[in-house]
Amino acid sequence: MSQIDDKHLLMQLDTIAKGLSETFSPFCEVVVHDLNNPEHAILAIHNNLSGRKIGDPATELGIARILSSEFPNIIANYANQFTDGRPVKSTSIGIKGNDGNYIAALCINIDLTLFQGLQNMINNFTRVNQNSIIENLNSNGQDNIKHYIDHYASEHAKTPRLLKANERKEVIMQLKQKGLLDIKKSMEIVAQYLGISRASAYLYAKEE
Repeated sequence: MSQIDDKHLLMQLDTIAKGLSETFSPFCEVVVHDLNNPEHAILAIHNNLSGRKIGDPATELGIARILSSEFPNIIANYANQFTDGRPVKSTSIGIKGNDGNYIAALCINIDLTLFQGLQNMINNFTRVNQNSIIENLNSNGQDNIKHYIDHYASEHAKTPRLLKANERKEVIMQLKQKGLLDIKKSMEIVAQYLGISRASAYLYAKEE
């Protein structure tokens, strides 16, 4: 695909992004990434909720797509967060050119703050008193994941969210070797505890 065709496609993606952001405003940020220019990948950002700027570099997902055309086209509904800690549900859609390589990505980030508040209100309203035992959904296996990450971080004189990329990869590989990633929702727990996206956690776990 020529540069002229790439530019036309990016313009069409920008139109789609603008339409999506207006439809789901004010809760939804939509970003267009130009993967042909990874150092300044953000081409457009509609309903800016993350505080990023046009011209900012590609994310980890963007780099992964640039490095491999085999990377999944769609990664949907993964846990993410803005820099101020607000919880986010994200979907990343990769766009390929005629040569089969990724040239762009359309990323949708939904701020869950208000929805979680509404959910809590609904839960409180519909809650009834029962004499039955309330189950703790955080199983022992899930606790073990957190304890292991805490122990690893303490050995490096850090908190889990201050671990560097190579340290995050190392602790995730250790969790994998110990079978702790086989626990239900393990990757979601690891991602939230380390302060990274679930997609990034999967990437670390797949690397050798």
